[in-house]
Amino acid sequence: MREKATNRRWLILSHSFNMDGRAASQTVTDKISHLIDAGITPVVLSAVTGRKDTHIEHHQLLPWGPSGLRFDFRHLVAKKFGRGWWYRLSTLVVSILLLPFIIVERLAFGLTHHSSWTLSAYHKGRRLLAENDYEVVYSSGGAWSAHQAAAMLKRKTGVTWIAEIHDPMVIRDDPTDDGKRPRSSRKDRFLQSVEQTICREADHVWWFTDDALNYAKLRNPELAEKGFVVLPGAEPPVCHHVHEYSDTLNLCHFGSLTNDRSLAPVLTSLETFFANHPKAKSVIRIHIYGSDIDAAARGVLEQLNLPEIIVNHGRLESDPLTGKSGRERVIEKMYEADVLLLLHGDYEWCAEYIPSKLYEYFWARRPVVAVTNRNRFLDELLVNHNSYICHTHDADSILETFETLWRDWQKSSLKSFEGEPISVNDAVSQILARVEQGEQISDA
Repeated sequence: MREKATNRRWLILSHSFNMDGRAASQTVTDKISHLIDAGITPVVLSAVTGRKDTHIEHHQLLPWGPSGLRFDFRHLVAKKFGRGWWYRLSTLVVSILLLPFIIVERLAFGLTHHSSWTLSAYHKGRRLLAENDYEVVYSSGGAWSAHQAAAMLKRKTGVTWIAEIHDPMVIRDDPTDDGKRPRSSRKDRFLQSVEQTICREADHVWWFTDDALNYAKLRNPELAEKGFVVLPGAEPPVCHHVHEYSDTLNLCHFGSLTNDRSLAPVLTSLETFFANHPKAKSVIRIHIYGSDIDAAARGVLEQLNLPEIIVNHGRLESDPLTGKSGRERVIEKMYEADVLLLLHGDYEWCAEYIPSKLYEYFWARRPVVAVTNRNRFLDELLVNHNSYICHTHDADSILETFETLWRDWQKSSLKSFEGEPISVNDAVSQILARVEQGEQISDA
């Protein structure tokens, strides 16, 4: 039996650590200061694609496989030189050189580019564990390679392992699917096995919603004792922007858009809304930050002749003139919005996840219009914070919500945010309580 660590040093495995604006990064990077305040010394292993943290011990590791090296090379070149001619030339040369090895890798394993980062993290983590006592290995994903490396370290050293699951690892096909049967693709079957490893071998595991945990328990009964739910929350922003009404009703969406998380249901309902309120067509604008408009929504725009209502701002990166990070610029835009638009999506696992942007929306304290999909817990959370709610598969509810929104905006009386935002400190307190409770049980 490995002896208990003599200090509160935690080894944190997070592939996307310190990547500006990435939800998988913010979920763990925001916890660092709170862990330090609790007397913990964090040591982080991550990929090279994020910013090197100079305030803590932070090791950035290259993957060992060719597809991972190609991905990281592209990212580093783009970050340093932009995506001009040098980027196109250098990445083409590297891709050609690595192509034969990538083909062999894909045929042999068929996994994602970050899979070989597992080996880098395990190798470095094993050396660090041999040099110092660590209370905990904490894997955060995001990328499953962090969990895989942590499992290997657990087997080798016996260190306490805690795991944070961002999104469900087993994607169910329909409401009757509990995820127990083998998945159809090799990649999905592998993720199923990773989930089983985490649930069997980790000392504590948490998900971000009740249903994600409950479905995982159906597949892994051992979670009854060590599985729990933590709402990740967000950090209070440092922002002094104040909202002002104007002659335009500005709805702002932040984050990715895809055909499975599309603006199309909203745009389709707006056709009827504009027929009822012709003047609104020249007044309502939907601003998109962080993504291009999805293909399904683009098709609806062309069909209904509504292109003027979309304003696409792209991804907000760090600004060298002001020194503001991309995240700080995004938060400013959230404060300026009349309404923050949240799109939940149109896939079965909507029942198991909450878009991470919601927690930042709450801190902005602006009204939220949420288009949700079969998630009672999310709906209750939105109701408790006085949001506008409609549903992806209910066009009438979307139309009714916009009718209410339009009336409220015309009176300059949009809904006021209610309740308290959910903080990262709350999440860290829950995790620490679980770890300390486990130590007390093992010492008894």
